[in-house]
Amino acid sequence: MHSSATGGRQPVEGSIDLSSFESPHVEGLRVTQRLDARDGSQKPHISVDDGAVPLDLMGEASSRGAVNTRSTPRTRRNLRSRKPPLVIGTIRMGFGHHRIAYAAASWARAATEDKEAGDTYFHDLLNIDSEEADLIKSADAFYSKMSRMTSNFGGPIEKLWGKAMLKGDGDALRITGLMAVQLRPLLKGMPTDTPIIATHSLVALAAVACGFTNVINLVIDNHAQFFVVVPQCLNLVQGPVNYQSFLRMGVEPENLELAGHWIPRDLVENIPDDCERRVNRALSGFDGQGGERKPRRILIPVGGAGAQRAFIVKLVKALAPLVEKGDLQLFLNAGDHKHMETAFVKVLKETGLTDYDVVTSTEGVREFRDNLLDPNAEPAKAITLFTFEDYFPAVATTDILSRVSDVLACKPSELAFYPVPKLMIRRVGDHEQFSALRAAELGDGTLEARTIDVALNNIQLFVDRPELLVQMNESIVTNNEAGIYDGCKNAVQIALERAAEDA
Repeated sequence: MHSSATGGRQPVEGSIDLSSFESPHVEGLRVTQRLDARDGSQKPHISVDDGAVPLDLMGEASSRGAVNTRSTPRTRRNLRSRKPPLVIGTIRMGFGHHRIAYAAASWARAATEDKEAGDTYFHDLLNIDSEEADLIKSADAFYSKMSRMTSNFGGPIEKLWGKAMLKGDGDALRITGLMAVQLRPLLKGMPTDTPIIATHSLVALAAVACGFTNVINLVIDNHAQFFVVVPQCLNLVQGPVNYQSFLRMGVEPENLELAGHWIPRDLVENIPDDCERRVNRALSGFDGQGGERKPRRILIPVGGAGAQRAFIVKLVKALAPLVEKGDLQLFLNAGDHKHMETAFVKVLKETGLTDYDVVTSTEGVREFRDNLLDPNAEPAKAITLFTFEDYFPAVATTDILSRVSDVLACKPSELAFYPVPKLMIRRVGDHEQFSALRAAELGDGTLEARTIDVALNNIQLFVDRPELLVQMNESIVTNNEAGIYDGCKNAVQIALERAAEDA
């Protein structure tokens, strides 16, 4: 499998010189890239003249120009006079890993603002234009294609793919580790004592293979598999089931810790206000509470692989009567998938729901959210379609809109861990079913609705019985007080503590 994935390519021992530039999307976040554009590359590149600076995590050249990082002694003593930088290492494979990375970056930037850390760097391996990045793209293209096929066709193909997603055994870890060795040049341009918070096991494995000493791997899902944990680093998990399972599988206790869910800072810090606003909306017009009944706001996002088209289109069609009655408002996030934008437009036309708004920019999404933070405000139209040309707003929109949505209707991916009432819809891989169980047991989400009828029944409960939404929001508040959603916050604190101990 490894030979097939790499075409027999041998690992390269050198390193790729890196630079960084200010993120155009997230204030205070530095984004890494290749220092010089690769010959023949069509990938957009920010040159030094355009604001990029050679990457120097030792702090000697961030404002004075380039240094030769390969000849700079990579020891902690050079960092004693300054706060350590934080590198969020990720791979843009689907939305999940990137979503976690931006969540971790939001807490890392807070540490920077509080003078607890140096700059925060967003190190997406796919953004480092190289042969190594091309290897990752090939693997991602295969996974995305299979996810779309299994979701749209179902039947035996879905069963086979679902079972494959449960088989991340020791061999899967070995294959992932061999691939990680190929990716070492993407990390070798950094000092090996740089704290790295990895949101993809490939990044953590590559960092360990390079000799990095402060690597934290944020483990995905709620189903323990060998290929998502990384030897010789600290693996943080979101829930106790994974913690117990990995211990039984032989992961050493010093390499494992229960941290909490991977959630953006903005969502966590606003939980009390957001839940109170949702509860008031849910109760309005019921049982003598006063006011008019409020339509339920259902946010329906599409995953990074765009693999849910068939189910989501059927769901929107089934929800049309509730929208026409004024019981529902739909926020449809097509992301950067043109085929999903086309599918949404088609089903809205078929159902006669042609009076809808369209939002196409991150600024527009934030304005939409800010307006609805007013408890008395409503969107201009019952349906709003969010569709984008770029990757970032496709990922960020669900995070931004979660604060003003009554229900997030999503497959049980990493969104299953989010602090918002959730309707768990049909999974893409069988490993995702266990994340739906986590949400249901915490009281902030439903069990997986594998058919349209079951999904409709749940939504009708949300409409008719405010008690369900009240219970979910109360559970979110309770979970928050227990630190359930503090995973990324804890990861940043642990990384900084480890850096201080090694200083």
